[in-house]
Amino acid sequence: MKRALLLLLLGTPAVAQESWIPKGTADLALLDKIRAQPNTVAVRVGESTVIGSITVRVKSCVVRPADQPADAAAYLDVTDTRGNGDVFHGWLLAKTPGASQMEHPVYDVRLLGCH
Repeated sequence: MKRALLLLLLGTPAVAQESWIPKGTADLALLDKIRAQPNTVAVRVGESTVIGSITVRVKSCVVRPADQPADAAAYLDVTDTRGNGDVFHGWLLAKTPGASQMEHPVYDVRLLGCH
């Protein structure tokens, strides 16, 4: 269901490239839920950041054109050095974070925007 919604919002890869504008950096809100420690970080596309045991790699970050409703989307790969390894691979949307959520017992990751 969530994947179908994202495909509708983002379109196929060819359409996504035409209707979304690539940006170089994703602004992420990272929360350690156990320690109640929030962090805001800017991560360049192709790079990663570490919070506790998870690594968040930004594969793509795009925004809507100015003539369309404002939104940003980022494709993230999230892995955990403890437990099951792969945590999340997919798109996060800034304006509708509930459409695709990264589920982890300790950490939350949310997209704030792209620039």
